[in-house]
Amino acid sequence: MQTFLKIGIFALIALAGYTLFANFAIPQVRPAPPPAEEETIGAMGMDQYIALGRKIFEGKGTCTLCHNPVLAGRAPSLTQMHATSEQRLNDPRYKGKAKTGEEYLRESMMEPSTFVVAGFGKAGTNDTESPMPQINGPAVGLKPAEINAVIAFLQTKDGGKATVPLPTGADAAPAPAAGAAEAAPAPAKTPEEALGKYACGACHKIGAFAGAVGPDLTKIGSKRDEAYLRRAILDPNADIATGFPAGVMPQDFGNKMTAKELEMLIKYLKAQKG
Repeated sequence: MQTFLKIGIFALIALAGYTLFANFAIPQVRPAPPPAEEETIGAMGMDQYIALGRKIFEGKGTCTLCHNPVLAGRAPSLTQMHATSEQRLNDPRYKGKAKTGEEYLRESMMEPSTFVVAGFGKAGTNDTESPMPQINGPAVGLKPAEINAVIAFLQTKDGGKATVPLPTGADAAPAPAAGAAEAAPAPAKTPEEALGKYACGACHKIGAFAGAVGPDLTKIGSKRDEAYLRRAILDPNADIATGFPAGVMPQDFGNKMTAKELEMLIKYLKAQKG
């Protein structure tokens, strides 16, 4: 018994000795704290900012749903915008407040009905009302720094020079770390949140959204069953509404939406009966 007791005491002393040695004799390596958000933002260069603008233009901004060479005639061309934006200011029909091409681009995104390019207004408005949603509104929801990034992309994509400032402060979008993967957005908790998350209101009139590019969905539930609605989301080219071209609605909602989001939207749409 005494032998086991001695062995136990010796083991405890040895363990305590190794612990003290490891904590005090060996230099401790502590990871550096992550950089403050302000430092990350400040590290964004113009090339990176322009690349962010292109990513927003082709993704979150939903711009290519209408400004798309494949769908020529659906929305004004955005080629040579570094020069075209200046020319629009001299159009006799222009009554906005912009003084520079950069200001015009920002105004055209945030207040698209201020000046509607001839032939691209809502039907019956004589080109006084634009079908384009406010990109800082609920349908798209771009922040000031994201809008500036898109402006930088539009200014430079055909050889022009970016005139927007690099993002700083609380309104800026953090620069992603090199090679870092994007975190998946959180699943929508309500149908209204899903409509905003997937920018449905940028094209469709539904709920609080007043999109005018795609079919009006305010009475869709009285016309279509759930099977049709599910197919319209997962395979939008399977049935094309009369008067609307194919290939406009994104084809990848089946990969982006969770099953719960999909079924939640279907039930919400089925309930829309005007």
